[in-house]
Formats: sequence, C-alpha cells, structure tokens
Amino acid sequence: MSASKEFIAYIMALLEPVAAIEGSKFFGGYGIKSDGVQFAMIMGNSLYFVVDDKTRVMYEKHEMKPFSYMTKNGERLVKRYFEVPFELLENPDELLDWARESIGIAKATSKKK
Repeated sequence: MSASKEFIAYIMALLEPVAAIEGSKFFGGYGIKSDGVQFAMIMGNSLYFVVDDKTRVMYEKHEMKPFSYMTKNGERLVKRYFEVPFELLENPDELLDWARESIGIAKATSKKK
C-alpha cells in the first residue's frame, strides 16, 4: 500500500521544525532525509524512524515493530526502521525529540560520509 499524499504532507509538516528535511518517493513509499541522509520513511500510512540498539528498546516498549515486507521466501524484517508510536503524531514536541535522535543515528551510521 502506498502512502497517501495527505499523510505525507501531514508528517512533513510535523517534522519541518526539526531540521532542513526533504522527501522523495521510493518503492511505493516515501523517504525523508536530513542533510542527504535518510532517517525516516513512510510506508502505507505508517511512519518509521531509523533506530539503533539503544533506541530500539523505546520502540519495543511501545510494542512497535520493525518495518517488514513479503518476499517469495516469506516475511523480511528491516530492523533498522521501527514504526513510530501513533500517539507521538499527536504530541509534536515528543515526536521531534524522537526525530532528532533518529537523525543523529542515521548520520552516525550512514555509509555516505
């Protein structure tokens, strides 16, 4: 399921204060970058942030799951991206804190240096 234009616009407006961000379509979803490094993506109508071993725990405490997709060999998990808890979309300040953390992780772990 591809992301709706309305949801993309809503998320981009929420994230705008965090940094100079840019987005683009990819593989049926929408990637969100800061300084050329992707830190988030929208698939369907779900927002995912880049995580590391430390921050993954926060997402798991909220019972959030990693991004996944189906292949002919079964489900594939992408543990670098975890779904953002829905309640954060209603709490912009906290969402921005999580986004800043995700940006830091994405930049620190980016292969594009």
